[in-house]
Formats: sequence, structure tokens, C-alpha cells
Amino acid sequence: MTRGDALTRLKNTVQRLRADAEQFDKAKWFAKNRYMQAQHTLFERSVFNTRSMQLVDYVDEVEQQLERLSHSQFQGARHQYAFALTQLSEQIEAIVKVLKATPVWEKENTPSARARKYQKAVQQIIQPTNELYQELAKNHEFERRLEQMINERKMQLQRAEGEQATLLNKEILALHARLGRCRKAIGACEERIQYAEKQQQR
Repeated sequence: MTRGDALTRLKNTVQRLRADAEQFDKAKWFAKNRYMQAQHTLFERSVFNTRSMQLVDYVDEVEQQLERLSHSQFQGARHQYAFALTQLSEQIEAIVKVLKATPVWEKENTPSARARKYQKAVQQIIQPTNELYQELAKNHEFERRLEQMINERKMQLQRAEGEQATLLNKEILALHARLGRCRKAIGACEERIQYAEKQQQR
């Protein structure tokens, strides 16, 4: 499945999510909940920019994000595209959690079955590149730690003499070898990401 096909399928899925959200809002599930009546927003700002007690307003934000992705706003910026997809996934899952807490879905399938449909639609876009980006991030963190360890050993070497200096030199050489392998893994991971994204764009 190409990236364009996956985005189109996800748009159709979000349209069904909108219908569920509209049904949720019409039912006024929070009308008898004093705690929710005192709130000004359903979700944390870290998940949505929207501030509303209407679930459909959050679906609007999801659709706007989808439009930005569809128009290739992130073309050439793979990390930004992956981040946007991850955020989109979190937003859809947050809306689904609210819906699962109510009887909105009882007429059509079970809540867990409907939730899986939404999650599958998101994963078709995010995979396989999301896992590769996670691997890349781990490799970069490992690279940072190795560089820090090398710098620490070099500082110790400036004050060391004799056998201790010899041992530190050996440690530095071993760390440089590990750093080289780490950077090679980073390069290979970046190539796999590029290949995966080219396959999605076909």
C-alpha cells in the first residue's frame, strides 16, 4: 500500500470517527458529571491544541493534521513527518479512549473491535518507518554516550601516567571502535528509512 492510499484510508476512518464523536456530543455524556462540567478541555495541551468540551472539535484538529500530511508539507523532512504521524496516532487513540468509556459504540461491534480498526488505519501509515525511527533514535543516543565516555577518558589521560595512561589509551581506542560501529549502524538505519519511505510513495 502506498503512502497516498494509506492516507486516503485513514481519512475515511477519521470520517467514521467524526460520526462517533457527533453521536457522543449529542448524547451529552458529561451533562450529569460535575467534575467534567468544571473542566474547559477534554485533553491535555500536550496532546491537542484544541480547548473544548465537544469531542468533534478534536476530530477537526485531527483532520487538519491529515490535510497537512496529504499536501506534503513535510516533504524532505522525514523526522518531522514521523513526528507528525506519531502525534496523529496519539490524538486518535485519545479520542477512542473517551468513546470507549461510553455506550456510543454498542450498536456496531464491540468497543475493542472498533478501536482496533482505528489503530490499524494509523499503523498502516506509521509502519514500518516508525520502528526504524525509534531504532535510529536509540543509535544516536548510544553515539552520544560513547562520545561522552571518550571525552571523559581523554580528560583522565591528561592527568594519568605510566600503566594507568596505557590502560586509558586502550580504552579510548576500544571506545572509538565501538563508536565507528555505532555510526555505521546509524548510516544503515537511515538508508533503510529512505528505502521504506520510497516504497510507501510508489
